[in-house]
Amino acid sequence: MWQPAQRYPDPAIEILDPRFAKYRLTSAAVERLATGFRWAEGPVWFGDGRCLLWSDIPNNRVLRWDEETGAVSHFRKPSNFANGHTRDRQGRLLSCEHGTRRVTRTEYDGSITVILDCFEGKRLNSPNDIVVKSDDSIWFTDPPFGILGHYEGHAAEPELPTNVYRVDGKTGKATVVCSDIERPNGLCFSPDERLLYVVESGSTPRRIRVFDLSEDGQGLKNGRVFVQADPQGSPDGFRCDVDGNLWAGWGTGEGRDGVMVFAPDATPIGRIALPERCANVCFGGPARNRLFMAASQSLYALYVNTQGVRGG
Repeated sequence: MWQPAQRYPDPAIEILDPRFAKYRLTSAAVERLATGFRWAEGPVWFGDGRCLLWSDIPNNRVLRWDEETGAVSHFRKPSNFANGHTRDRQGRLLSCEHGTRRVTRTEYDGSITVILDCFEGKRLNSPNDIVVKSDDSIWFTDPPFGILGHYEGHAAEPELPTNVYRVDGKTGKATVVCSDIERPNGLCFSPDERLLYVVESGSTPRRIRVFDLSEDGQGLKNGRVFVQADPQGSPDGFRCDVDGNLWAGWGTGEGRDGVMVFAPDATPIGRIALPERCANVCFGGPARNRLFMAASQSLYALYVNTQGVRGG
């Protein structure tokens, strides 16, 4: 049974490298904001609404946590088994839907626009995680997890490889930017958008790969391993802070679950221990200095002494 820390600093926040010390607030502790879900994923912060949205995939719903009251309510149900979310540079919600095998945008009036549901005449697998670059292009991963069974979507045969896609922000044209990642999962840009990090869930053990962006910013090159997890390690979703550190949801198993923090040189510098596997994170709050963690059956948060990158 999880219990909040009774004293500061919270022992759940571990310094693995001296570089992490400045990011830990000694009077801030991990907080459990809500619990009782089946598989929490895809947190996204809405500062203008002072709320957080996240997916509870098997329960086919997107939930809303209110910063002012702490109340949890339904934002969307059914959600088409939505997984990852982000906001575009105009503040609209972008969602990856397992059930409909598509990426959608929620317009200001609440209507839904389909961004992409097929490529070259074939249906997508089950879009998983999503980010938006400063040029308004939409980048997302498309592993098969939502079509492997009926728990997080609908069982079906894949029609396409597990690609990473880019959708042009002006023309809406979709292109494959990477086709050699086995089951790509979480992804995010470095602060200067010169790098794209992608989790490779199909490798054994899992690993985080990193790519340079091409000169025109529309493609990827020089793919390489950024972090190789140990045999029990399981990176999932992540976001960068303004210094380029990678805050990654992690599991699996007691003593491993939580968030791992990696410096730009791939050194593990910090860890946030949780009693549940953490699937994904985002930064939020008025100053983007609160880390929200979607972890299995619960939602956690921690104030940190840094800020998330804009657009994440």
